[in-house]
Amino acid sequence: MTGHHRVAVATTAATLAEHAGTLQRRGFRLALVAAHHDPGPDRGTMRVVYLYVAADPDRRVELHLPVDPAAPAVPTLAGLSFPAGRFEREMHDLYGIRPVDHPLPRRLVRHPHWPSGWYPMRRDAGPPPRFGDTDEPFPFLTVQGPGVYEIPVGPVHAGLIEPGHFRFSVVGETILKLKARLWYVHKGVEKLFEGRDVQAGLPLAERISGDTAVGHALAYCLALEDARQFEVPFEARRMRAILLELERLYNHVGDIGALCNDVGHGVLNAHALRIKETLLRLNRDTTGHRLLRGGVRPGGAALREVPSPDRLAAIGADIREVVDLALGNSLVAERFTGTAVLTVEQARDLGALGYVARASGLGTDARLDHPAGVLDDEGLRMSDLFTVATHGTGDVLARFQQRAAEIDASLAALGVLVRTVTPGTVATWPGTDHMPSAGPAASGVGIVEGWRGTIVHRVEIGADERLTRVKVVDPSFFNWPALPVALAGTIVPDFPLVNKSFNLSYAGNDL
Repeated sequence: MTGHHRVAVATTAATLAEHAGTLQRRGFRLALVAAHHDPGPDRGTMRVVYLYVAADPDRRVELHLPVDPAAPAVPTLAGLSFPAGRFEREMHDLYGIRPVDHPLPRRLVRHPHWPSGWYPMRRDAGPPPRFGDTDEPFPFLTVQGPGVYEIPVGPVHAGLIEPGHFRFSVVGETILKLKARLWYVHKGVEKLFEGRDVQAGLPLAERISGDTAVGHALAYCLALEDARQFEVPFEARRMRAILLELERLYNHVGDIGALCNDVGHGVLNAHALRIKETLLRLNRDTTGHRLLRGGVRPGGAALREVPSPDRLAAIGADIREVVDLALGNSLVAERFTGTAVLTVEQARDLGALGYVARASGLGTDARLDHPAGVLDDEGLRMSDLFTVATHGTGDVLARFQQRAAEIDASLAALGVLVRTVTPGTVATWPGTDHMPSAGPAASGVGIVEGWRGTIVHRVEIGADERLTRVKVVDPSFFNWPALPVALAGTIVPDFPLVNKSFNLSYAGNDL
């Protein structure tokens, strides 16, 4: 047994596919792949950890595969799982571990100008060598035929959006294929975690993706607590749940307004932005920060104020009026309905998460599938406070309606939770002298349903409470491949609308 709810299984190159296939047939999904380069003689030691998770009940199984550092390679699992193939390409780019027989072995994270043979996550990487020219063409798949032409968009965009290059192959206005090229601002976040003490890791976790400060901070803290088998007090769990739902609220409201704006309904966008500003000010009152930083802490939580039920009810009524006006507008309904459909089969095959998956009919939600424990001594759970909504059509309309339904669910949960806590700080991470020891290489996993979908952090910490490895998976890593699939057959003018209906994170994807 490894931490809470986790089983570690040693595997080999010969048995990896068999173990992975068995888990998938039993309903597990691949949530994370973490490569490791550990200290040791000569080149050190290397290994790969595959985390599989399943729900009802919450189950977590890790496959541990040793890798030869002299010739690092693993058998590919791309034939079993689409996300596995992307994890393997990421691992190859950053660690130099080659996925044998991978069907698409080209680079994922590293652009062509990154130097060959330099793998920045390895312990022996050293200083980066000279990077090459940045104007090399990326090998986009070219679609050919009568009337086919290409439209390049980005990587530099208007406004505050982060860089991403989109290459459309179109006939007239109809999109035949879209290829997205990301990873323009790789920050080395996972490398920055290494060597920090656990408290110093929290500010970095909060900043992985600015609009998901609570989600990533909570996943990080849950992973620490799993590693050290630390029980979080009930009141702190309720505080964390409040913060997570407040983060869900302000982001979904902003998206609802932006979607209206993309079909020309600027007045509704203005009202949604007004409500979002109200929520950001509520966040500031709650934790002292508009993005809710500082509320989640290792071992506990802290609230400066608790939102009043009446204030939340008034905000909820305001949001519902905007939603009703949007759905009652024939122009909005016409542009949303049937646009950029992601079917349930496509969502399942790609491993889609969060509201993207639920809008296509997949009822996955980590708040229910991987709960962080009961909320009081009477056994209250998040599942008692809300119901997971799904919409089966998988179009822009479904993704809009999904957000509206999740806002209602968050408000319902908050209406109960805010009556059960008082302002203040509950619990702190104990000092090393009082920490129950889990060994010098303790590992832990934190799983959280952030507002975009399921976030997973896996940490390893030493006896000195310093981080030796942190692997982060944002739901956007799973959901970015779904955007081109949904766009096939739509028209170029709908791209901004469809892109916003997914609203994927560049920062969370490009660590």
